[in-house]
Amino acid sequence: MPHRPACYPEPSPAAMAGDAHSRLPSLDTLVSPVPEGVFPSPVDDRHVLCLHLGEPVPVSYRWDNHERQGVRLHGQFCVVPAGASTRWIVSRPATSLLLRLAPAMLRDAAEAMGMNARGDVLAPAIHIRDAQVERIGWMMRAEARDGHPGGRLFADSLASALAARLLALESRRPAPTTDSRNALPAWRLRQVLDYIEAHLGENLTLAELAATAGFSVSHFKSLFKRTVGMPAHQFVLRRRVARAQAHLREGRMSRTQIALETGFAHPSHMVRCLRRFAGEAIGDDLETSGNA
Repeated sequence: MPHRPACYPEPSPAAMAGDAHSRLPSLDTLVSPVPEGVFPSPVDDRHVLCLHLGEPVPVSYRWDNHERQGVRLHGQFCVVPAGASTRWIVSRPATSLLLRLAPAMLRDAAEAMGMNARGDVLAPAIHIRDAQVERIGWMMRAEARDGHPGGRLFADSLASALAARLLALESRRPAPTTDSRNALPAWRLRQVLDYIEAHLGENLTLAELAATAGFSVSHFKSLFKRTVGMPAHQFVLRRRVARAQAHLREGRMSRTQIALETGFAHPSHMVRCLRRFAGEAIGDDLETSGNA
């Protein structure tokens, strides 16, 4: 069996035996380190969703004959079906928030939704973004951090919601592809990401990024979008928003300083982008960030 990270514990013997007081919950969560290099994911009897935490990380992913590569962004998740193991090649150490869902919850949801006998079978997936799944992940993380004040009843309700959402996404998901020719090679992608991070406060151009990757502008545009899942300008904007949020939380710089540091034209543009991508949660940061 693949190596388990230290914080990914083996289920207790009582839980594996089905003891009523220690049986595996319908949904649980933990934060797991993902080491740099080749990493076979641990085999679990539950469906595992891995939500990426933190900075973007280029990865490649393999399950059976299906292989994909791209960038893991904060809040995106991958799906590892129950009983399966996937192989990852991670370009730098990363952190995942693992949501582990009991297969019975998926079967119940499939039956309630009138799906066929195999409607509860999940396919492996990578780089999925869904606001509902993210909210469930953040709520479960808060529950674990606070000692599970909602108890199993709250976790069961989130498990039901997660199962229904996964089945809805599964019904719309295209079949996996093995063609990686239309994606940026991982090492070229790493060069581009490092360049973006180092020059985030500057007026970046597509020509610069394309030259860093070693492609023409037109070719780079399509390759980057296929690999990362969004156009280069949107990716850069999201990175600027994330860095601005970090500076706001530190509280050491004014809005004007933060806007200049993160490449926004002016503070009002930064605020609009923060509210667009970060929503209401950014309100407190803006109130305490100092005057422009």
